[in-house]
Amino acid sequence: MKKALVIGVGPLNGLGGQLCRKIANNNFEVFIAGRTRSSLDNVVNTIFNDGNKAIPIVVDATDENQIKNMIKEIGPGLDFAVYNVGNSRPGKIVEMDANYFRESWESGCFGGFLFAKEVIKKFLIEKTAGTLIFTGASASLRGKSNFGAFNSAKGALRNLAQALAKEYAENSIHISHVIVDGGLAGERIKQRLSDFEERVKEGKLINIENVTDAYMFLYNQSKDAWTFELDVRTSQENW
Repeated sequence: MKKALVIGVGPLNGLGGQLCRKIANNNFEVFIAGRTRSSLDNVVNTIFNDGNKAIPIVVDATDENQIKNMIKEIGPGLDFAVYNVGNSRPGKIVEMDANYFRESWESGCFGGFLFAKEVIKKFLIEKTAGTLIFTGASASLRGKSNFGAFNSAKGALRNLAQALAKEYAENSIHISHVIVDGGLAGERIKQRLSDFEERVKEGKLINIENVTDAYMFLYNQSKDAWTFELDVRTSQENW
């Protein structure tokens, strides 16, 4: 059985949680990484109930030693990895604490560097034609007022992903970037929106199940027709 690793997993009904479940349903043993053990256990238990395999790993994506230890814990056989870390961090630049900006960059981009470095090293050592996917957002492509920190982190992550895709294609390592352009119909946004159900019915929020299908589509691509970047949005999104 092949192994997959997803870092940046929160609620079960979020992108990370549902992506782990989708990957496990495609005959992978999934290593589920994030900061909150209770959230990870919820995802793991659901995958077990589906009849599949999953292992939780509590990790800080911005800690190099923790990332290295996580890769060692996985052992041989890693074939699919996803960097799904980084939440929207609003704020006006002139009112923003420097540490707030730094934390956004560290989780949004620096952690992606640490993760990619160790995953790709593992692929190279094991001579694996693996797949590495980064989760992006609308902010990956354009700056937006009140989101300067988030825009900076996501834009940098996209450039990093593109550089890696070009650098390691010759090693048959497929590196992709998925832009989620708009709100996801998941647990986090559900807690914030009083009209959540109405927006879902009207098709104004992105269906998470369909987004997870996009990740599997990228994983299953042949090397003679690779996609670097795939963007997903609703038909109503103004883009």
